[in-house]
Amino acid sequence: MTTFRIAPAVVDAFPGALIAVVTATGLRGHEPWPATSAALDDLEQRLAAGTWTPADESDPRIEAWHAAYRSFGTNPRRVRPSVDALGRRMVKKGTLPRINPAVDSYNAASVHHGLPAGAFDLDHVTGDIEIRYADGSEEFTPLGEPDAVEIPRPGEVVYVDADGVLTRHWNHRDAHRTRVTEDSTRVAFVLETLRATDDAALLKTAAEELLTLLAPHAERTAVHHLSPQQPESTV
Repeated sequence: MTTFRIAPAVVDAFPGALIAVVTATGLRGHEPWPATSAALDDLEQRLAAGTWTPADESDPRIEAWHAAYRSFGTNPRRVRPSVDALGRRMVKKGTLPRINPAVDSYNAASVHHGLPAGAFDLDHVTGDIEIRYADGSEEFTPLGEPDAVEIPRPGEVVYVDADGVLTRHWNHRDAHRTRVTEDSTRVAFVLETLRATDDAALLKTAAEELLTLLAPHAERTAVHHLSPQQPESTV
């Protein structure tokens, strides 16, 4: 069991935070995931037809994250929230990346609904996961750079476990250690908003969409929520 927790200081600073934690156990990442492939294709076709575009920095959902980044000293136009970077990449290339079915699934839900998303292989997480301010002593190894070590600045919002930092700049980039691969069988996916009053229904829809993509390829799935009113959940 892993407990997700939002630290009191982060709760106080971001009273509109709402996070859906979608868990999947017994994932089968090596089999075809046709619904995920279809979801990516559909978004790309709608973009090409001009009937839909990803949310950009003028959208209130993204604006809220830019404001949050600035509040802890990160320039969001140089270091972008994941959903902002993914949407910009999609507009430029016309396509979404194909990485592996589980990652492709949360990317589809993220860009479709304009909400940052990420995931952790729970078999590589040590202890519980907390969203808190970095103190300047923690280490982070970026996804895809297993030999690199970064030290987040004090005051930067990060996900952490007992062994180190799992994300930089709240949701800009995930760690290499807990990356999700085709071999991952026990995964926690997160979808986030800072506008709980406006986006609670949207977050619920996005979580249900992700759950629908995961469920045919998992033994068990569930959705948990974190908020200032419920800052802790065991998954």
